[in-house]
Amino acid sequence: MLISVLSLKGSPGATTLAVALAARWPAPARALVVEADPSGGDLGLRFSLPSTPGLGSLAAAARRDSDADLAWRHSQQLPGGLPVIVAPPDADLARAALSALAPDPTSGLGVLHAAANRPDTVVIVDCGRVDPGSPALPIVRTSDVVVLLSRAHADDLAHLPRRLPTIGRWSPNPVLLLVGEGYSTDEVARELGVLPSGRVPDDPRGAAVLCGRPNKPQWGRSDPAHSALGRFAHRFATEIARRERTATSRTEPRPPAPVPPASVLRSVPGLPPEGVPSNEVRVIPSPPTGHRDKQEGQAS
Repeated sequence: MLISVLSLKGSPGATTLAVALAARWPAPARALVVEADPSGGDLGLRFSLPSTPGLGSLAAAARRDSDADLAWRHSQQLPGGLPVIVAPPDADLARAALSALAPDPTSGLGVLHAAANRPDTVVIVDCGRVDPGSPALPIVRTSDVVVLLSRAHADDLAHLPRRLPTIGRWSPNPVLLLVGEGYSTDEVARELGVLPSGRVPDDPRGAAVLCGRPNKPQWGRSDPAHSALGRFAHRFATEIARRERTATSRTEPRPPAPVPPASVLRSVPGLPPEGVPSNEVRVIPSPPTGHRDKQEGQAS
């Protein structure tokens, strides 16, 4: 499974969440983190890792080899053992590597997709801030799940109604997560017509551990499993993994589901919000049938 984590504005913590999801992904699947931020990577600097092997060496090797294990051979391990493919900190080098790794348009596969398609494997790609010209966009478009992060303040949310339809065209399976404090989940759902799947907790201690910052003595345990961020990441990862298992366990072919008139990440004025506790994960439902019928009647 290939998962892209991205934002449309600012830096709400895509790298930290990508690492948290991989570190807390449920067994027996193995997880790999890939830095694909066009502005340059951070993990190498945070954890004092060399730039090679990494995204640059993988891009060079992919020109002559598309083996499914190639991505793993160009990964390094974080102190806890999590494998990561680090991006160059230089933006020009990072963008060049991403352009070389763009999926082949004829087959729809690249080295990242070959790795992600292996059984019991999840590749979580930190795509950073994405716009229509981003070299990470081909990866986003072919991901199984796209996780959009946004802070819940007015200036962060104001641009979402215009951009959400674009995200719906990028991926059929987008998920919206709020980050930190701000407007409540119900308020965001009421204004956007989109139900967020959860709220990433504001957890400086957990983020510091996952970002490689020194652990302060008064912070106590440094195990991500004991942090609010780590617990949220485990719940969210478990839900995504469960949905994937359910989809792949279907042995009988089924007709394709009808395409709803509005994407789950599209502003739908008047859509009633559903209450979602801020510390739980919910799957975004499709708009209610009655609401779609009403929209269609108005359109006709």
